[in-house]
Amino acid sequence: MDHLVRLEQGRAEHPSASTVAALARALQLDQAERDLLFRAAGLLPPAASLINDHVPPSVHRLVSRLHELPLAVFTAHWQLVMWNRIWIALHGAPTGTSDTQRNLARAVFLDGFDDAPFRAVRPVAGRTQLDTAQVADLRLAATTYPYDPELARLVSDLRAGSEHFERLWSTGAAAQHTSDTKAIDRPTVGELVVDCAVRVIPGADLRVVTYSAASSSPDAGKLELLRATDTVPTTNAAATNA
Repeated sequence: MDHLVRLEQGRAEHPSASTVAALARALQLDQAERDLLFRAAGLLPPAASLINDHVPPSVHRLVSRLHELPLAVFTAHWQLVMWNRIWIALHGAPTGTSDTQRNLARAVFLDGFDDAPFRAVRPVAGRTQLDTAQVADLRLAATTYPYDPELARLVSDLRAGSEHFERLWSTGAAAQHTSDTKAIDRPTVGELVVDCAVRVIPGADLRVVTYSAASSSPDAGKLELLRATDTVPTTNAAATNA
């Protein structure tokens, strides 16, 4: 957050677009207020033809109030932009990681699930369903945002770095990733098996990912124990992801 402090103190005269976008998220601005902030910084607001990483206030409220379930917010190209405390308890803190490390597609096809913020996750049905859904959703994004340079760079890197991704990409399938079942292994509670639901926010093209377990099940008990033994700092995790 040091770059935001410099901006507020007037020591950063030419903030980058990513810095201004992070500040807009931290301040929970709506889209009109975000665009005004961009112009005040001497930058053009993101074009409608580009992937939008702005998180509207309604989604901020959703993240802050659904504190009982692990929850994270992703852009249309699966860049992690917001999370809550129990997500950190499961996967590790995203703060301090690079932008490339926060991209779920890169974790799936290039980097694996060994490090934060996606560590220790395993699809119960195997990788086939997850991989196919991830590629189909990225292709949908590429169809929606054909001129987005960050998305084009991501797809190029994945095609060059993963033969598996290239084979799936060549099928041409396009669809939204909606649900899955995942196993997550944590030293404090052991393995949890949770339902993973993906919901797209209308008008924002954001993906909200939540984990849940059936009430009174052993896995629900493990989630509760994880919340009770959570050692993440009490600062709002969702507001510190810039």
